[in-house]
Amino acid sequence: MTNPYADALDGLTIEDPVRAFFDFCRERESIRAARERGEAAPWSTDSIFQRGRFLNVFREDDRGTRALFRFVEGANDGVELPLAELIQALFFARWCNRQSTLDTLNFAQLSDPPRLQQTLLTAAEQPWCNVTAYPVEPVHWEGHSYGRLEAATTLFAASKERLAELILSADGDVVRATAAINERFQMNNDFPIFMAVMDVAWFRPDVIDPASSVPTGIGAEPFLDRLQRHLGCADHHETCAQMIGLQPSYWPEAKRGLHPIDVEYLSCECRKYYSYVNGTKAFEGKNRFETGRSPRLPFDVDAASPERRQTHICVIAGGPCSGKTTLSQALRERGYHVEPETAERLLQAGIADGLTAAELRADPIQWQRKVLSEDHQLFES
Repeated sequence: MTNPYADALDGLTIEDPVRAFFDFCRERESIRAARERGEAAPWSTDSIFQRGRFLNVFREDDRGTRALFRFVEGANDGVELPLAELIQALFFARWCNRQSTLDTLNFAQLSDPPRLQQTLLTAAEQPWCNVTAYPVEPVHWEGHSYGRLEAATTLFAASKERLAELILSADGDVVRATAAINERFQMNNDFPIFMAVMDVAWFRPDVIDPASSVPTGIGAEPFLDRLQRHLGCADHHETCAQMIGLQPSYWPEAKRGLHPIDVEYLSCECRKYYSYVNGTKAFEGKNRFETGRSPRLPFDVDAASPERRQTHICVIAGGPCSGKTTLSQALRERGYHVEPETAERLLQAGIADGLTAAELRADPIQWQRKVLSEDHQLFES
């Protein structure tokens, strides 16, 4: 797979990437503390931090993780959950990954999948899951394919004991546990599995080691490469270990020590920050920070608002030969910006390159993933 962030830092000089990493951490943590004290914006004199949206330095401070803590710790009146039930709750939470949904649910609802599905589709703010944070593909299990909703509500309830066995078999290693589960799930992108398994370390460090080495995500790779070269390390795992060892010298006042997963995901945030510096990233879409507003996409509408809102996007839909193309062309001629239907555009481009429609859609899951990816890029731009 081609890394879309591979050249994000090309041409940019960072004299000391180690110091740059810890300077980023110190400033971002200072912003979080100022906000929580109730100070007025802006919380930084850095124009990039004023305009861009960045994750908190410590994962436990992010709203999504806090919602996960409340959801899991609210079970059984504070009594520690059996491992299988903990794993079911964590996998559900990462497949949902939406604070507003988790805040309206309680752990007991996981025991009734049909009712839970109905609740998610009717009572929760829609969509019930976060569709933009990371891709969640269908899951394969014992000859069946499960979509996101079915996996979150039905599959994890039925397979929680087996998932616990697979995680225990990894002897605390998050990478091995993720691979063991994905051997069953057969997901092209195993990131949701990794996140759920890593979450086990919050509650059961005897099962998953918080200091376990982690894989490098595509977003972190460019900055970790810089750190690796600067430190003369053999690989990213050794780089993360060295950065953890350097923390007491560069950031002794930090509220806790970093783990490999922290170094990896903060390298992703540093790549984002220095992409703004380098001019290879623009302040737009969900990454643009606006005081008091959640990180929504431009086309999101607050479901709790009773007001009808005029949007800037209108969708033309209808059956075959109902006049969609004719109407679209007429609007285009009158000066409106018209985007063709994504699948049709991809088909026409493929056919122009000599492929048939059947060849382009030979792998239906891959085809739909491509359409979805193109749609996300279209809306975000």
